[in-house]
Amino acid sequence: MGLDEDALEYHRADPPGKIEISTTKSTSTQRDLSLAYSPGVAAPCRAIHDNPEQAYTYTAKGNLVGVVSNGSAVLGLGDIGPEASKPVMEGKGVLFKRFADIDVFDIELDHDDPESMVQSIAAMEPTFGGINLEDIKAPECFEIEQRLRDKLSIPIFHDDQHGTAIISGAALLNAIEIAKKDIEDVEVVFSGAGASAIASARFYVSLGVDPENIVMCDSGGIITERRVEAGEINEFKQEFARDIPDGDLADAMDGTDVFVGLSIGGIVDQEMVRSMDDNPIVFAMANPDPEIDYHEAKEARDDTVIVATGRSDYPNQVNNVLGFPFIFRGALDARATEINEEMKVAAAEALAKLAREDVPDAVVKAYDDQPLQFGPEYIIPKPLDQRVLFEVAPAVAEAAIESGAARQEFNLSEYVERLEARLGKSREMMRVVLNKAKSDPKRVVLGAGEDEKMIRAAYQLVDQGIAEPVLIGDEETIQERSRRLGLYFDPEIVDPEANDYDKYVDRLYELRKRKGVTRREAEELITDGNYLGSVMVEMGDADAMLTGLMHHYPSALRPPLQVVGTADDAEYAAGVYMLTFKNRVIFCADATVNQLTDEDILEEVTRHTADLAQRFNVEPRAALLSYSNFGSVDNKHTAQARTAAQRLQNDDSVDFPVDGEMQADTALVEDILSDTYDFAELDEPANVLIFPDLDAGNIGYKLLQRLGGAEAIGPMLVGMDKPVHVLQRGDEVKDIVNLASVAVVDAQEED
Repeated sequence: MGLDEDALEYHRADPPGKIEISTTKSTSTQRDLSLAYSPGVAAPCRAIHDNPEQAYTYTAKGNLVGVVSNGSAVLGLGDIGPEASKPVMEGKGVLFKRFADIDVFDIELDHDDPESMVQSIAAMEPTFGGINLEDIKAPECFEIEQRLRDKLSIPIFHDDQHGTAIISGAALLNAIEIAKKDIEDVEVVFSGAGASAIASARFYVSLGVDPENIVMCDSGGIITERRVEAGEINEFKQEFARDIPDGDLADAMDGTDVFVGLSIGGIVDQEMVRSMDDNPIVFAMANPDPEIDYHEAKEARDDTVIVATGRSDYPNQVNNVLGFPFIFRGALDARATEINEEMKVAAAEALAKLAREDVPDAVVKAYDDQPLQFGPEYIIPKPLDQRVLFEVAPAVAEAAIESGAARQEFNLSEYVERLEARLGKSREMMRVVLNKAKSDPKRVVLGAGEDEKMIRAAYQLVDQGIAEPVLIGDEETIQERSRRLGLYFDPEIVDPEANDYDKYVDRLYELRKRKGVTRREAEELITDGNYLGSVMVEMGDADAMLTGLMHHYPSALRPPLQVVGTADDAEYAAGVYMLTFKNRVIFCADATVNQLTDEDILEEVTRHTADLAQRFNVEPRAALLSYSNFGSVDNKHTAQARTAAQRLQNDDSVDFPVDGEMQADTALVEDILSDTYDFAELDEPANVLIFPDLDAGNIGYKLLQRLGGAEAIGPMLVGMDKPVHVLQRGDEVKDIVNLASVAVVDAQEED
């Protein structure tokens, strides 16, 4: 089946199209319906009538964008009319929702003239928080946008103009830095003089390009003063007419620094690229075929050619999805009256800055493990990089506030936390821990310090002020890999092969000499980073430890258990996963350590897990799980959970509700708890689930994660005398950073 058939099947599968309306409030009872509609809806109506600004408080207006088109200039298809453009506009809505959690109504208008478009769109101002104009032909698009901006007090943004300008502008800032050029001196030639080209040229001027250094070409050649005088050039192109001799694109490119293609494919050859100045910048953005093929441009000359296109199968894709969702997010949240030049520049600068930072593993994996590191083949972030939201939206909101376009001000650091919550409960929960960690960073030993993931995690821990990492491994290897990754920082490195660690050998021997370890064996064991790190933590030379990235979990857990051991009030350690769903958080234990359990283990693991939940600012409600409900099956196994629960209930020091034994659905479904088992100690569903053994715990958390769509953080090791966490082999950098943050908070609790 070809791409066209795949696309048709994708769109016609029931329900047809790509979007739907969903409710955001409960509608399950008669009272809910009376609040949602008549008679309750009258109250917000009256409030808005008294103060129209209250529409942002009582309706979805503040998070609703209208994507409006007449289908007169659909990319790659031309003037196909409003109805045929609807799949594109629905698709735009999908991108708004997927990348920035913005809701969209797509509006296709059957209008050919600017006046009708302006009047129809203006009449919809009460509905929307902003308007995204899309696929409207030039030059009408210029007039429509400007008139709407003058007329309305909500953001108006024609993405075909400004989206490409902003994204390519970000690429330009980085390309100029790599090519070692000065923005005020570069000479830029444009191929194409439509809406995108004119908007991009104007935006480059805002970034610092001298307008006298811009040459623009259309199908008739260079736009010159002579052609203006001859009446060949419309009023919008005249802005970039130059007082130079007539010529074609080849003449215009000769000696220039930057080529910007927004025209048609195949009109630039290698000789034209060779005619450009040293280390040229070539943005060939015609779709689907660039003005010159990426590889042809790169191979045209021996020096560095920095190439960007509009295609996803080449490096440096200029993709508008990097812009509009996040620009509107910041503008809506600041309740801006417009998207002005300062906000657009802020977006471009934020994108440029992000491209210079280390790229998360999840992004690398999404792009088939391509090497993504700042340089000629990576000058703009990838669209699937979730960090774009946290960089661009706050930059736009801040620019709106500083430029006077905002009607609402807020604390920008708190704003970032609200943005993270939009992407999932796990980010919201980890923000609690990250903020605690940053308040008092601790020394965290990172085993397997030579691994690139550990080095990158160490860099992020330093950069974000979360911890003071100590990398265990060969110092020369760690430093070389840091330089190769472009991570210029000076972490503490402990090299077990290159230094004298007699005090750690002495301590290890002292701890293990009656466990079969000789002095010579202690000397050998201390060269193992897991043992060295464990002894450092046990002696107080480090506050916490992470290990396990390069080892099986049991072998990585053994050294810290032998050296650090469990806490004074604990006999057992356990592994806990925090699972985050859209509207709830659940802690699952034990999922990694104790193969077989009894009532003593279950009781202790429940205590430890409840303590962990409280460190995430979650009030624990614990359920000890079984296949039995409160004695419905009575045998040795069900009695273990029942006994552990009774002990906890009878202990005055336990300050959280706990009950068991109970089945999983009893623990999690409120109606079952309140109706069938109204005697249960839990008056709300449990958020701490204690499984009867390791098999059940490991199977249970993975089923919840995979089938329930939960995000998992962990495993977090509880019950240890000092903060130690064991990573899973294959964990990503973000997992290491998350667990290191948990370890720091654990260490703070020890103080």
